[in-house]
Amino acid sequence: MRFTPTTDQLDIRKAVKEFAEKEFTKEIALECDKTELFPYKLHKMAAELGFIGIHFPEQYGGGGFGTLENCLYVEEICRVDSGLGIALSLSDLASELIINHGSEEQKQKYLPKVASGDFISAVALTEPEHGSDITEMDTTAIAVKSGDEWEINGCKTLISNVSIAGFYIVLCQTIKEVSPTYRGQSLIIVDADTEGLEYSLFKDKLGCRASPTGELSFCNVHVPEENLLGILNKGFYHTLNFFNQSRVEIAAQGVGIAQGAFERAFNYAKERKAFGKPIITGFQAISHKLADMSIKIEAARLLTHKAAWLVDQGQPDPAISSMAKTNAGRVAVEVADEAIQVLGGAGYLAENEVERFYRDAKIIEIYEGTREIQKNTIVRFLLKRGIKN
Repeated sequence: MRFTPTTDQLDIRKAVKEFAEKEFTKEIALECDKTELFPYKLHKMAAELGFIGIHFPEQYGGGGFGTLENCLYVEEICRVDSGLGIALSLSDLASELIINHGSEEQKQKYLPKVASGDFISAVALTEPEHGSDITEMDTTAIAVKSGDEWEINGCKTLISNVSIAGFYIVLCQTIKEVSPTYRGQSLIIVDADTEGLEYSLFKDKLGCRASPTGELSFCNVHVPEENLLGILNKGFYHTLNFFNQSRVEIAAQGVGIAQGAFERAFNYAKERKAFGKPIITGFQAISHKLADMSIKIEAARLLTHKAAWLVDQGQPDPAISSMAKTNAGRVAVEVADEAIQVLGGAGYLAENEVERFYRDAKIIEIYEGTREIQKNTIVRFLLKRGIKN
């Protein structure tokens, strides 16, 4: 058991910290939050520095590092700014599906463009009638033209990176007459400029406003047979494997958001004086809040890093990944809430940032599976394994 970061990990954290603290200005953060615009310039800069796709294999333009190093990157950018950090960390969303299950042609076509910042990726799983439950899909993909094309029809909702993605990885029902229905699902890559694919954006979200979210509609969308990703009718299982990785990255977002909110509250408490004393030393109620916040963050970070380490060891644990995401999401919300409380009325103002951290934190408990879905996963695996000393 080792808790000391490697030289590479220390260098990654330092490089990301220097980049984010220099380029994530308060003006840019507030503007992207207010206008709900994706930070394209920052995204391109992050790609040029090798941060986008840091965990991609080197032969596809990545850094050749693992899930843990990717978590360090995500933590640091979300610590500096929650909204910009979320937007950048989601820019390579679901590319792991191509790394894990794609053909060589698919890897060569998509991964280098994502790593270079030329493409943004997206995954389309959620449907209006099913929410976080992906065991049944209304979106269908039927083989047509002697089986050399797929025709896709349906609708996906609450999709991150709608309008800015270069391609979407879409979970479709390829066999309807099967029980359970998830045994007839497949993943298919759909380029964003494909005829019949349309999107609509959701506006005025609570948080996560620099990352566009919306719906996709598929009306007789035709894609080549070779756009099938992975094994036919194994899309559900491929997606579950993807969640083991993606939920760890979302947990890292939560840890970073919590750390960023805590640091702002901590610094404010050192500087703010009441009755001639800094409130961090003059008021035990404030100091105890900060102590509790730091305890929660450290515990969330350790669980997240354990989940990432398991993925890198080739032993991803669905229960641990779900625990990490559930815990980090709750910690992010609670710490951001307490950060506002420490700042008092000042915490309610946009210029002091913690109110945005609070708004952004909530999404960690929702996307990539709500906290209720995570708990279902945890209990299912606890029942399967039993109690072990």
